[in-house]
Amino acid sequence: MKDRPTSITVVCWVLIVTGGISLVTTTLMIGNPMVKEMMSKSMVPASVQYLLMYVGLAISIVSGIMMLKGQNWARLLYVIWGAFGFVFSLVTSPMKLAMIPGLVIFAIIVFFLFRPAASEYFAK
Repeated sequence: MKDRPTSITVVCWVLIVTGGISLVTTTLMIGNPMVKEMMSKSMVPASVQYLLMYVGLAISIVSGIMMLKGQNWARLLYVIWGAFGFVFSLVTSPMKLAMIPGLVIFAIIVFFLFRPAASEYFAK
């Protein structure tokens, strides 16, 4: 078995747990008037916003699980989807400043995913 760096284990479990919690809360928020109002301010239809949210959550959960198993494609999928999501949100979101905390967290995760020990783990 590959020696998995502790940082990868932590990152993966953070992705899995937060993805699962977000999946539940996102589903519970469907139909919330305040959420509908915020989503209506975007140029993207709410149905597309929900689709992208669910796809992103699925990618986070699956990537977390598969990175625990040492699958490099999962690391790349997470990073590519995250970069796509950031650029998409930058172009379409009316609340650009609200993206800063998510971008910082994404950058920290990417840092840990591409440290030398992590790259060695995913190369095996």
